[in-house]
Amino acid sequence: MNTPTVPSSTLELPRRILVFGFIAVSVWYLVWRLGTFNPDAPFFSWLVYGAEVFGFATALLHVFMCWRLTDRTAPPAPAGLSVDVFVPTYNESVELVRKTLLAARAMDYPHTTWLLDDGRREEMRALARQLGCEYLARADNAHAKAGNLNHALAHSRGELVAIFDADHAPRRDFLTRTLGYFSDPKVGFVQTPQDFYNLDSFQHRWRGAGRTVWTEQSLFFRVIQRGKDYWNAAFFCGSCAVVRRSALDEIGGFATGTVTEDLHTSMRLHAKGNTSVYHAEPLAFGLAPESIEPFIGQRVRWGQGAMHVWRMEGILRHRGLSWAQKLNYLASVLTYFDGWQKAVFYFAPAVVLISGLLPLITSTPDFLLHFLPYYALTFWVFEEVGRGYGRSLFIEQYNMARFAAFAWATLAWVFPRMKFRVTAKGALASRVLRFTAPQWAVLGLNGLAVPIGVVLYLGSSSLPLDGLIANSVWALVNAALALAVILFTAVTQRNARSRYRFPVPLAAEVTLTDGTRVRGTIDDLSDTGMRFYGNLPASLVRGSKLTGHLMLPGGPVAFWGEVRGLVALAGSDDIAKALGCQFSTSTEGRHRLEEFLFGSDLQWTMNGYTDQVPTPMSRFFGKTIPGPVFNPLASVRWNAAELRLQADGPAESALLSAGGVEDDATLVLSHTALPEHRDLIVDVFRRTDTPRKTVQLQRLTLPGVVGASTVFVYRLAPATVPVPAAVALHRPAAAPSRFDAAASTY
Repeated sequence: MNTPTVPSSTLELPRRILVFGFIAVSVWYLVWRLGTFNPDAPFFSWLVYGAEVFGFATALLHVFMCWRLTDRTAPPAPAGLSVDVFVPTYNESVELVRKTLLAARAMDYPHTTWLLDDGRREEMRALARQLGCEYLARADNAHAKAGNLNHALAHSRGELVAIFDADHAPRRDFLTRTLGYFSDPKVGFVQTPQDFYNLDSFQHRWRGAGRTVWTEQSLFFRVIQRGKDYWNAAFFCGSCAVVRRSALDEIGGFATGTVTEDLHTSMRLHAKGNTSVYHAEPLAFGLAPESIEPFIGQRVRWGQGAMHVWRMEGILRHRGLSWAQKLNYLASVLTYFDGWQKAVFYFAPAVVLISGLLPLITSTPDFLLHFLPYYALTFWVFEEVGRGYGRSLFIEQYNMARFAAFAWATLAWVFPRMKFRVTAKGALASRVLRFTAPQWAVLGLNGLAVPIGVVLYLGSSSLPLDGLIANSVWALVNAALALAVILFTAVTQRNARSRYRFPVPLAAEVTLTDGTRVRGTIDDLSDTGMRFYGNLPASLVRGSKLTGHLMLPGGPVAFWGEVRGLVALAGSDDIAKALGCQFSTSTEGRHRLEEFLFGSDLQWTMNGYTDQVPTPMSRFFGKTIPGPVFNPLASVRWNAAELRLQADGPAESALLSAGGVEDDATLVLSHTALPEHRDLIVDVFRRTDTPRKTVQLQRLTLPGVVGASTVFVYRLAPATVPVPAAVALHRPAAAPSRFDAAASTY
C-alpha cells in the first residue's frame, strides 16, 4: 500500500458526483436489460448482455485505478551509487542503436553503459568500442530479452540497473531524476513514461495547427500508471526504468518463461514486498510503431505475455500481493479481452439486419429512456476520469484497429505455445491488407447488412421499423470506424519516412557557391536533412551545392549538402521562401546533432505541444478542475537572431518570435542563459530583411519549460538607448561569446 508521504490528487468533487451518477444509471440499465431478452434468440441475447456487463465491470476497475493519482517530485540523487545502464539489442540497425548509446553515454550521473548484443554482430562490437561502451554477447538467445538482461547481471556489479530498449534514448537528467527514490531501501524499481519522438507514427494523432499531439498510450502513461502508483501497483514496462539489483537477486533475476518479462518481473517484485515508483515525467524518447504491422505485432505480444503471466503466476490468488495490487494487475490483463467484447458490438447489428433476430425486445421509448443516459454517461465519465487524455473518438478508432489482435492474444491463455510473427516495417500492400482484414470485414458486413435489412423489412416485415433504424445506425457507425482505421493505415503507410524530421526551430547559416552567406531558421530537421528559411536569392536552383553551420548548443556544427527543393515566397519573384536540403557532416558533428535531437523533449518544449485537451467539466469548472495549461510557445513562428553587448562585438545565437523586434511582447528563445536587464543589440534574420534594435530581456518561467533538457525563454523589454536599424548583415557563422552563459541545457 502506498505510504501517506506520497502526495496525490483525488478526482474532483464534480467528477466524483458524475461517477456515482454513472454507476447508478448503469446498474439501473443493466437490471432493466435482464427483462428484455428475446426468447427466440437466447444465446444472442446473453452474448450481447454479457458484453455490456463486461464493459461495466472494466469501467469500474478503470475508475478504481484512476480515482487518485500520485503527484511525485523527484528527490535529489545521492552521490556514490554505482549504476549499470543496459541497452539490449537483437536486430536493430547500427544507426538506431548509436542514437540510444550516445544519449545513454551522455547522462549526467556517473554510470557504465553496456550494449547487450543478442545478434552477436561485429558492427555492434565496433560501435560499442567507438563510443566507449561495454559490449556483451552470449552464445545463445535463451529466454530472449529476459535472458539477455540476466546474462548482463552476471557480468556487471552496479547496485542499480537502468534499462533502455535499443530505440529509446534517455534525456541527460534521466538518472539524476530517478536515483533519488532509491534512498528508500524498500523501492525495488522506478518506472518512467515511454514517450516517443516520431510524432507521425501509427499511434500518434498530430494536429500541428492546434499544437495537440495525442498518442494511443497517453492515457496509460499520463493517468493509469499514476493511479496504479497510488496503490503501489505501477508495473515495470521493460524500458525507461531503473531496478535495484538486490531486489532482482531476491527473485532470481528478470522473470523468464513469458514473452513479457516486464509485467512478470514487476509482479514478482511486488509479491516480495518491494515498492515501486512511477515518476510521471517523460525522460526518454523512443521510436513508436510507424505503421500498422509493428503496432499490431506489439499488441499481440503484450497480450500473449499477459496471458502467460496469468497462467504461470495467477493474479487473484497470488501470494504476497495486496488486494489493491491484484485488482490493478487484473485490470491490466482483462484489457485484452476487450477484443471479444468489441467484436460482439461490431458484428451484432449485421446479425440483426441479416437474420431479423433482435438481442432485446422492448418498446422504443422505454429503450431510449434507459439506453441513452447510460451510453452518454459512459463516454462522459471516460473523458473526465481520463483528465483530458482519454480522447474517446480516437480511442474508439484504436479499439477498432486492435480488437482482433487483442482477441487473438487471449487465446494464449488456452494455447500458451501459439506464436505471432509480425512482418518487417515497410511491408508490401498485400501484407498491409492482411493486417486490416478484420476492419475490412467489419466494413463489408455492416455496409452490406443495411440494404439487406431494408429489403427484408420491405419483403417480410420480420424486423420492426424501429429495430431496422436503430441497427442500421449502429451498423453505419461501425462501418465508419472501420473505414477511418483503413484510411489512416493507408496514409501512415504511404507517408512513412526513412528518417523522422523534428519540428525543432534552430538558427543556421548557409553559404552558397558564389560566397553569399544567409542567416536563417530551420524548423524541419533530421540528422541528414532540413528545411531552411531565409533571405535567399532567386538564382538558387535545385541541385545547388551549399555549405553552412547549424547553431547547436555548445557551438556551431559545419555541414555540406545540396538543395533538394525550393518554395517561392507568395507575391514575390525575386526571393525564395525556403529550401529543402540534404546534408552531411563530420562524425563528431553527427554525434552532436544526434545528441541534440534524440533523447530530448525539445520538440514538445519549443512548440508548446500537449497531449491533453479540455473536458466538458474543465471548461465549465476551470477554477476547481484543471485542464491543459496554455503555453505561450504554442503556434509561435521563429526567426534566427544574434544578440550582442556591443554593435561590433561577438554574438550569441537566439531565436525571436515572428513579431520581430517591433513588438515588446516578442519572445526570445535560447539554449544558453542570456544577460537580463542590460542593453543588448539584437539583429533578426527575417525572410526579407534584417532589422536591428537595442533591447533588454526578462526571464520567463513557463509551464512545461522546466528541467534539464529545455531552453531559456525571455520576453523583450524596452531598452535605455535605441540604435539605428541595419539591413543585410552577413557575418561569420560563429564568434566567441562574451556572455556569461550557463552550460548547455539540451
